[in-house]
Amino acid sequence: MHSITVGVIVGNRGGFPAHLCADARATMLRVLQQENINVITLDPQETHFGAVETLDDAIKCGDLFKRHATEIDGIIVTLPNFGDEKAIANAIRFSGLKVPILVHAFPDDMSKLSFTERRDSFCGKISVCNNLEQYNLPFTLTHMHTVNPESESFCEDLRHFAAVCRIVKGMRQVRIGVLGARPAAFNTVRFSEKILEHIGVSVETLDLSEAFGQANRLSDDDPAVVAKRQAIVEYAETSHVPSSVLNRMARFGVVMDRWVAENKLNATAVQCWTALEEYFGVFPCPLMSMLSNQMLPSACETDANGALSMYVLQLASGQPAMLLDWNNNYAEEPDKAVVFHCSNLPACVMEQRPWMSCHPGLAERLGEENAYGQLYGKIKAAPFTFLRISTDDLNGSIAAYVGEGEFTQQTLDTYGTYGVVHISDLQDLLHFICKNRFEHHFAATQARVADAVHEALTTYLGWDVYYHTA
Repeated sequence: MHSITVGVIVGNRGGFPAHLCADARATMLRVLQQENINVITLDPQETHFGAVETLDDAIKCGDLFKRHATEIDGIIVTLPNFGDEKAIANAIRFSGLKVPILVHAFPDDMSKLSFTERRDSFCGKISVCNNLEQYNLPFTLTHMHTVNPESESFCEDLRHFAAVCRIVKGMRQVRIGVLGARPAAFNTVRFSEKILEHIGVSVETLDLSEAFGQANRLSDDDPAVVAKRQAIVEYAETSHVPSSVLNRMARFGVVMDRWVAENKLNATAVQCWTALEEYFGVFPCPLMSMLSNQMLPSACETDANGALSMYVLQLASGQPAMLLDWNNNYAEEPDKAVVFHCSNLPACVMEQRPWMSCHPGLAERLGEENAYGQLYGKIKAAPFTFLRISTDDLNGSIAAYVGEGEFTQQTLDTYGTYGVVHISDLQDLLHFICKNRFEHHFAATQARVADAVHEALTTYLGWDVYYHTA
């Protein structure tokens, strides 16, 4: 997982025990180092104990952060004592940074409440937050109002905050590639390019005819095609797949890889149904699966918002995400459902190495040789976070829902890649999805990061996000 860099502000206030700042600063820096978080902060030689108390301190801190603006992903405010709320807010304002802010306060020791030892950061944190709100600076809170930085609770706060920082930073300049036109039968995945552009998400398009043309110009013995074919057969079980199919798939894969690299795409959405099968003779699922497995999420059926949902979850968890259908009920159990895709799911989420085969329906209609590329497998049991982002064209805004559940051990006799999920109050979630015009697709990652996703998208991006909790 990528480390982040934070600017640390140690708060101090005249009339309170300033000597507490020295040990507090050292403790905080040590904990951040243990969590693989890089730090930019004032030195004790620059201000009293390296803390921020006065206007001059705030200017020095703001200038320091400004010089490192391209490096800083977030700001941590830590209060060893009450702290000067105005100086802290000014330091952030002077920096010009628009990054997530975590406000932390040290707890008092009940045996050290004398004038020279008490912290009063319990109260100071409230004042700091009040000023940040006045300065229009959104912020994140620790789970406990005051917390020991060396506790597991604070380490969890740091991991949550790091995920928030990765999402906010990653969403500043997103580039999604859409390969092919929306399949005619999938009105569901319509989206607004203009709304996405307004929030910093650019959409680059490539027509399937151009991709077919480029692929047909490549020879099967082209070194790039040979290397791609080798990567495919190492990725999935393909011993039974005709050589001609693997060559076609490899040629198309080279085109996709070059397009992604040349356009610096963060994610892709592909017209995977059914022009590729009818006119080029392959399912692109393995190519999409391989991209997602390489942290370049790829979504089905030109679902650009699905690709964006995958990308956000990837930023939060630091691991690949998948796109799934809400597909079937699971017997008579209302909090379980079957989720499915043909499948472009990354191999890392499956129990075993995926097996490549034909789509049974298209094989009957087009012939087996034109219908290879489906990946078969079962999603391994694990907790997961789900997310769906949608452009609300009628209101000119972004809407989303997020929550958590578990992939279970249950197995089914089916095709493609599937999983059985358990989500508390699933029926309420499904009612919400239907009533609010959400799509049949959702993204998932095998980690519990719903809190961080919700915090990033609401507090810092200002989106309307429904958080599904039991």
